[in-house]
Amino acid sequence: MLHGKSRVLTSAVFAAALTCTGLTDVAGAQADSSTDGATTSYGGTLADSAQWIAQVPANFNGTVILYSHGFGPLTAQDAPSTGSAAALLAQGYALVGSSYDVDGSWWALDTAVSDQFNSLSAFLKASGLHPRHTIAAGTSMGGLINSLIDQESDGRVQGAVSFCGLVAGGVDLNNFQLNAEYAMTRLLPGASTVQIRDFASMAAGSASGAELTSAVTAAQSTASGRARIAVAAALLNEADWATGTSAPASSDYAGQELQEEEILTSGQLSFIESGRYMISEAEGGDSGSNIGVDYGALIRESPYYAQIKTLYKQAGLNLDADIANLDRHETYAPEGDSLARTQATSVNTGHLQVPELDVHTVSDQLAPVQFEGTYAQRVAVAGDSNLLRQVYVDAIGHCDFTDADIVAAIDSMSTVVDEHHWTAEASTDGLNQAANALGSSLGGGDFTRYRPTTLDVQNSLDLSR
Repeated sequence: MLHGKSRVLTSAVFAAALTCTGLTDVAGAQADSSTDGATTSYGGTLADSAQWIAQVPANFNGTVILYSHGFGPLTAQDAPSTGSAAALLAQGYALVGSSYDVDGSWWALDTAVSDQFNSLSAFLKASGLHPRHTIAAGTSMGGLINSLIDQESDGRVQGAVSFCGLVAGGVDLNNFQLNAEYAMTRLLPGASTVQIRDFASMAAGSASGAELTSAVTAAQSTASGRARIAVAAALLNEADWATGTSAPASSDYAGQELQEEEILTSGQLSFIESGRYMISEAEGGDSGSNIGVDYGALIRESPYYAQIKTLYKQAGLNLDADIANLDRHETYAPEGDSLARTQATSVNTGHLQVPELDVHTVSDQLAPVQFEGTYAQRVAVAGDSNLLRQVYVDAIGHCDFTDADIVAAIDSMSTVVDEHHWTAEASTDGLNQAANALGSSLGGGDFTRYRPTTLDVQNSLDLSR
């Protein structure tokens, strides 16, 4: 069980977070620099081969942004996007970020936190800067890394902003994705022989995802197939908004399923399966398990249960029989010590040392918005809810933020750190006002009031619960 003393959000709490950086030299680090007059660029290599880059504008405002990039090629990045980087530099922020260990897996959680802190240390040593504040920022997998940076900050950062973060952690991610993939192999005829884990390569995972995609496409042509797609989508915590200006109506079950199918066949499954290979490579095996899962409970507790019941009735299918099928054939267990390794590297405790602002789109096909609901619960159990704010953008897609959304969120955290308390700038209205004030070239803001449910995932071996 997670535990910890309650933390009240007061000026004293924030003041405690606003300590000196306390950074140490990085053994083996090398650095270089160049300048174009307006911006000085730095870069170097850490002892573990991680690459780092940084930029300092001539009008440096005293705040450094430590950026953690998402899942993908191990290339150093110091901002979420080119447009946000330009806007942040124009405001005077310095930017720094790393590739993580270039010899590791794209699921870089085993070294990412130390790589980020060591990159910050190397940058400050090379530049000679003494910033007033450092704010950690991260997207997607980098959002999970950012939550770990927050819980381990120890004076090195004073605030955190996470975008579309996998903040519920790697154990839940592996388990709910496995539940959905398993359901496809049991319920969709075209998927019955598809391998869903233990891949020999990333390409093999991607190929299996393509096979699952073909099975979903074929199933969509029948009422029974559509009903079973709805089950798999629910287990995947899938959004039902893929196209159009708004999500289907709450009673438009056919419309919901159609959009779920569009997401599943958009390349999502190939991405998920290839990513599964990378996570297992990093953790020495697949930590996912469905042994002991009560699929009936998962389906009945899903926000899409009414949709599933209706589609099954229309198709003349027996939902209880399909649930029994799922429960009867559970065979997947964690490999070796992969569960313990994933728990150690890729799950946060919920403890926060500094204020954290999480930003998520309401329809995210890769990091479901329910990650935020589960993370909020974990932070509450840890007693640190007063250090967490979560805000939402009315948009479709993973990390589909405008540059204005990104800059406004970071600006708001800068104000929070300066003022030592949550301010109006970190609210839905405040963020929209700030994003729109940045000018139309950055895309404006579309923050909205929203309250997500928690992830629909249950597993007796999930130690993060």
